[in-house]
Amino acid sequence: MAKTLAFGGLHIVTSFSVTYIITGSVALSGAVTFIEPAVNTVVHYFFDRFWDRGRRAGDLAAAAQAPTSPA
Repeated sequence: MAKTLAFGGLHIVTSFSVTYIITGSVALSGAVTFIEPAVNTVVHYFFDRFWDRGRRAGDLAAAAQAPTSPA
């Protein structure tokens, strides 16, 4: 958990710093720093759904092609 919190803090500092260097605006840097993770969270949710759907389809195809033993 400590590593996750440290990385989160590093992400916030990096995001703010890069945006501030590019724009020179504290307000815009603060907004980007907190809006980007929120948008990224939503995108990640839909990416996981898309990824899992492809994985399930692959599992179903593999199961359909698996040889069955005679009963």
